[in-house]
Amino acid sequence: MQVETLSIFCAVVRHQSFSRAARANSVSQSAASQAVRQLEKHLGAQLIDRSKRPWQLTSEGHLFFKGCQELVERYRDLEQRVRRRQNPSGHTVRLGAIYSVGVHDLTQHVDRFRERVPGAGVDLKYMHPDEICERVLSDRFDLGLISFVSPRRELTAILWKRQPMVVTFPPTHRFVALASDRGGVRPSDLSQERFVAFDRELPVRREIDRFLRRHRVDVSITAEFDNIETIKQAVDEDAGIAILPEATLRQRQTLVQAPFILPTGETPLVRPLSIVRRRNRRLNPAVTEFIKLLGANPADMPPSTPTTIGGRATNDRRSRPPRHRRSTPGDAQGAKV
Repeated sequence: MQVETLSIFCAVVRHQSFSRAARANSVSQSAASQAVRQLEKHLGAQLIDRSKRPWQLTSEGHLFFKGCQELVERYRDLEQRVRRRQNPSGHTVRLGAIYSVGVHDLTQHVDRFRERVPGAGVDLKYMHPDEICERVLSDRFDLGLISFVSPRRELTAILWKRQPMVVTFPPTHRFVALASDRGGVRPSDLSQERFVAFDRELPVRREIDRFLRRHRVDVSITAEFDNIETIKQAVDEDAGIAILPEATLRQRQTLVQAPFILPTGETPLVRPLSIVRRRNRRLNPAVTEFIKLLGANPADMPPSTPTTIGGRATNDRRSRPPRHRRSTPGDAQGAKV
């Protein structure tokens, strides 16, 4: 029985879905279903009870999954050990990241890692967060970098960065003068403003909606998009203002940004970025070293010391006046949050 067939079965069980397991293994849904049926035929036992909705593992399925998972993992480890015999330093970290992590920032981490672990490499791919989680669960990625991680039994998440969310708007907007005078904008200033939002199913949209409700702010949504770059383009075309991670605007020349001014003790609006990996999976030394390297860097937090704006000391929620940013073509391209 081929290892890939066993890997597909494990993915079906972890994802509780034939379609998601198929995507994670780059095969069709019918191929994934056929692989499980071949296993059942080979073993002479039913592994999945399809008569129930949703389907459930049989007792034989539970037994086989436990041993199969260990077998596939041991094979992957053995495969890597054999390859390292050909190149003792040839560790490779398979990494998936959302686009809005930022190509420039992540490239710096990769370069530092290669300097720290000579001969090691990083196989980096940018994609949708759901696909990243699927590939991590199916052992096609060692690590994933995503935002607003939803709790999952099979995933372990390590908080990596907390990025402040700011208001962004065109340079002709009334917020330019308002933020210049105050050092930022209050949530109440957004009331009845035309607003470019994230799609409703995205976690970041739910966080922003909660933030606005908490401050009793109603905005007029003009458009909804599933990625940061399209939102920035819509704001640039005067479709409305938006709330975006400050780090994704650092090189945007045509937009202005301003931090929120919040009451003392009020929780700031941030985007948490996390490192995710499959729970209980043995990590090779290169992956462990890469996690340490990411964790060794300070989190991307607002300044904790007072900053002066126009002769006044401000706290971290009024840290900088609005300013123009310049973007690179690859920054946050199609950046789903």
